[in-house]
Amino acid sequence: MKKNKVCHITTVHPLSDTRIFHKECTSLSKAGFEVYLIVQHNKKETINNINIHPLPSPKNRKDRILNLTKSAYKKALETNAEIYHFHDPELIPLGIKLRKIGKKVIYDVHEDVPRQIMSKPYLNKFTKPFISKSFEIYENWASKKFNYIIAATPHIRNRFLKINKNTVDINNFPRLNELFEPVDWKFRKNEICYIGGISRIRGIIELVKALEYVDTTLHLAGNFESEKLKKEVMSLQGWKRVKYYGFVNREKIKDILKQVKIGVINFLPFPNHINSQPNKMFEYMSAGIPVVGSNFPLWKDILERNKCGVCVNPLDPKEIANAINYLLSSNEVAKEFGKNARNLIKNKYNWESEEKKLIRLYKNLLNLKE
Repeated sequence: MKKNKVCHITTVHPLSDTRIFHKECTSLSKAGFEVYLIVQHNKKETINNINIHPLPSPKNRKDRILNLTKSAYKKALETNAEIYHFHDPELIPLGIKLRKIGKKVIYDVHEDVPRQIMSKPYLNKFTKPFISKSFEIYENWASKKFNYIIAATPHIRNRFLKINKNTVDINNFPRLNELFEPVDWKFRKNEICYIGGISRIRGIIELVKALEYVDTTLHLAGNFESEKLKKEVMSLQGWKRVKYYGFVNREKIKDILKQVKIGVINFLPFPNHINSQPNKMFEYMSAGIPVVGSNFPLWKDILERNKCGVCVNPLDPKEIANAINYLLSSNEVAKEFGKNARNLIKNKYNWESEEKKLIRLYKNLLNLKE
């Protein structure tokens, strides 16, 4: 029986991207679609039944936007897929060109980009509002043309529903058992972790400063946004309590999560963070550990209302330290919060439920029976 061809395209994200490769492409392949992924890679190959069409690594951002997009479009045409699903705002022109030749196109919106632009440290503060508003106008205009908009959060979904009625949120929740390993609480160390991209606006300075007031070890995994920031963080007094791994694979993440008692995610209050749903928050919860998170209303609603963690002012190292000390010194509370977190993942915040929405959307778009 002939399979329906679908093609995912990214010029920004790596092959290892959890949402694109490990969740969406993998789920579609298991559901019986013939899946192609156009992505930066060193060779053409098939991995986990997903056909990888490689793009070269660009020299810089300008090269990526101008040249990689052209290469991606050419490879997209070669696949002759029935559905094209792109993941980067800079690929909007590619998506429009595919629509013009009659292809079905999905725009997967990972971030609220106009608000994200306002958080970019390298942009001039006086031109940020203009760039942000200009991009929003352009994105809104283009999004009316696509067959579907997939939003990574309900907040992003609500914005695009006003523009395109074919909008659905497919949240980046963890797979039920990918990062979970049953561990007796008494075997966990009195230690904490932060796993993910390491940047100034994600609160790394405040987190390491908080370690000055806590007798623990921070297991830190991820890439620093710059060498300059890395040197600055390593010069802080709290760094002596950090065990730094660099970038790690999913197996190592699982290994770290089964050792510690708390996951920390103290993003700073920038516009793009306040209504975000960070992957790592749910991954901590899926591993059965409590979370110390930023005191954004949405995060408080998830963590504190469900007794899965403690929310703090992410700009205050002492408040972060107090929450960590509270959970590390209240073993039964931390254990209970971890149990609540795991149950919430099982009952609500899991990829298995989101996967069904994705497959239903694809089948509807191709007029296939459920």
